[in-house]
Amino acid sequence: MLGPVILAASRSDKMRRFVSAAPGTKQVVARFIAGEGLDQVIPIVEETAAKGLEVTLDVVGEDITTPEQSYAARDAYLVLIERLKELGLGTKAEMSVKLSMFGQALEGGHELALANIRPVVEAAAAIGTTVTLDAEDHTTLDSMFAIHEELRKDFPQTGCVIQAYLFRTEDDARRLAEAGSRVRIVKGAYKEPAEVAYQDKAEIDKAYVRILKILMDGDGYPMIGSHDPRLIAITQELARRAGRKPADYEFQMLYGIRSEEQLRLAAEGHRMRVYTAYGTDWYGYFMRRLAEKPANLLFFARSILTKG
Repeated sequence: MLGPVILAASRSDKMRRFVSAAPGTKQVVARFIAGEGLDQVIPIVEETAAKGLEVTLDVVGEDITTPEQSYAARDAYLVLIERLKELGLGTKAEMSVKLSMFGQALEGGHELALANIRPVVEAAAAIGTTVTLDAEDHTTLDSMFAIHEELRKDFPQTGCVIQAYLFRTEDDARRLAEAGSRVRIVKGAYKEPAEVAYQDKAEIDKAYVRILKILMDGDGYPMIGSHDPRLIAITQELARRAGRKPADYEFQMLYGIRSEEQLRLAAEGHRMRVYTAYGTDWYGYFMRRLAEKPANLLFFARSILTKG
């Protein structure tokens, strides 16, 4: 299984240097990363909105080591929100945030991350949009869910992410499937031990469907993060059985993956949101995209060989 190997490499400084220097890297990174700065990503947001799609924006960067870096991450999102406000794109673009980038893993990190994320959530609400807290590895989740619960006291539209491969997630889904909640379900893209997570793809898919049914039967707003045609079809059937209309849930896919399917779902009347990452610290995000699908890794390998 190549996936766990690639995920381990996502934490390796040696591999980071190798991948960054590889001749074909820039071409492949551009498939998954919308750009390094706002001047590159804003036109993509405008183009995406013009096609009838929505976006969620992720300023990539996770492995920070100082509080000053966490403040810089906070400020990057505040600048993004201000630009969206100026362009009237608030209702078309939300934000996705990894709390590790906001200082969660530092000493006193829970309080630091909460203090950093609050002004971002407040600024997003002021322009009519929302923030979703991305899930990371299982050791961070109790803190993430506690911050999510705290933020929802003042900003109930704040979303969070749950991961189907974790054993705990069915219970989390039952707790979160309440009126006003926004919950994105994904399969999971971190290297997790067998003590806490399913390792077999078929078992992960089964868990995804069980959790999806909990969300669809609940009172919240499910956000289905998947490119899997079978899971998309199952989503539509579960939504029908639950009496949900297309406006009662949404699909989410990654920038650069299954673009035609994104347009097809939007044309059918579904809400379709494109997870769009940008920034200079792209390595960890990029490696997880490679790990998720062997075809992505083959695409990268061919690019290196043809550019070498």
